[in-house]
Amino acid sequence: MTQDDIADSVKKGTTTVAIMCADGVVLAADKRATLGGRIVGHKKVDKVFQITDSIGLTMAGSVSDAQLIVKILKAELNLRRIRTGREPTVRETAALLGQIVYGNVRRFSVIPGITGFLLGGVDMRGFALYDIGIDGSVLGHDDYIADGSGFMMALGVLDTLYTKNMKVADGIKLSIKAVNAAMQRDTATGEGIDVFTVTKAGVKKVYHKQVEITL
Repeated sequence: MTQDDIADSVKKGTTTVAIMCADGVVLAADKRATLGGRIVGHKKVDKVFQITDSIGLTMAGSVSDAQLIVKILKAELNLRRIRTGREPTVRETAALLGQIVYGNVRRFSVIPGITGFLLGGVDMRGFALYDIGIDGSVLGHDDYIADGSGFMMALGVLDTLYTKNMKVADGIKLSIKAVNAAMQRDTATGEGIDVFTVTKAGVKKVYHKQVEITL
């Protein structure tokens, strides 16, 4: 088995969306994982996670690496919480995640550890949204961002319909439209949509719809 064969057997592919709103952050993603972008490997993959009471994130890329990184991030945040006696800020969490991704992608492996994350949260400074790139870069956003194989289709919807200071209720509807647009054109995106919100009340799953495909 060649390195290309191994890479093709790894579950990956997705579309994730994050939207900054006046009263919170909206995080959304589809449910499909593919093998090499050609075969549907799983139809019920969770790609949006609650990291703390006030921080959530979406994942894209190689599923095994992304899931492991989420576990490592949660463990590191617990250690920091114990050592400092306070809750890590959104900025600190994004920086820590960037460091983990940076080390992961540069570690030698026959299977490339390609992952991308969108992280949103709230702390004493207010709401914040970050894009953690596949290279470990950490970029802040004050409007919206999309990631994954279907990001171009999602961005087209976001570019057209996003308005500054929109409310979370409208952000939820927009995130669904953006992910759905990717589902119509990107073969690695599909099966359903999960939407989470991050508000002053915390992280909450607000929408889930499974899409059944019959042949």
